[in-house]
Amino acid sequence: MISIKDLHKSYSIGNSSLHVLKGINFEVEEGELVAIMGSSGSGKSTLLNILGMLDIADEGDYILDQVPIKNLNETKAAKYRNQFLGFVFQSFNLINYKSALENVSLPLYYQGIKRKERQEIAMDYLEKVGLKEWSTHLPSELSGGQKQRVAIARALASKPKVLLADEPTGALDSTTSYEVMDLIQKINQEGKTILVVTHEEDIARMCKRIVRLKDGVIIEDKNINQVLASSYV
Repeated sequence: MISIKDLHKSYSIGNSSLHVLKGINFEVEEGELVAIMGSSGSGKSTLLNILGMLDIADEGDYILDQVPIKNLNETKAAKYRNQFLGFVFQSFNLINYKSALENVSLPLYYQGIKRKERQEIAMDYLEKVGLKEWSTHLPSELSGGQKQRVAIARALASKPKVLLADEPTGALDSTTSYEVMDLIQKINQEGKTILVVTHEEDIARMCKRIVRLKDGVIIEDKNINQVLASSYV
């Protein structure tokens, strides 16, 4: 589903250059649930931005669902994002003056789907995340966990190939974090490919595989059984 080969990314800072990603090689199969971990400055956010087509690499190859992602102008990048990707953010990024139903149906509006159909699709996904009865509520009337569920429903409504979750539990308490991750696990069990960027070890261990970055390189890439086994050694 995702193939990254020899990926490099640098940023200019005044007269100097900061080499953030230093030859990343990374494969994700369809249906995987992968945690990407690393401290601040490790390169995990830059990697996620490149995967999300919000930034471009200086060198290397990025192939998504057999499509080379390169030479993208903003129009083409937006088209590919709508076609391939769903995003979930730490801060939810809901529109405050729109109801839960309207927030979930918004990506479908940009796909040109008619109002009645997009409302039906949005309601189906709100039901999927357990919030059908909250469809008319504004974000201000929802808890943090409910807001994140709405955000997940919105990300899924356009039927993306890959779900990218950037610190999806970062603004939530522990109990709500586990509830959100339970939902992400269920979505993954239905076959969705999901990448979760997190700095929380317990959240990463709810994924099937953990990839650790440090100083722009991958220092560890293990499935969760290997991680758990090594913790008992």
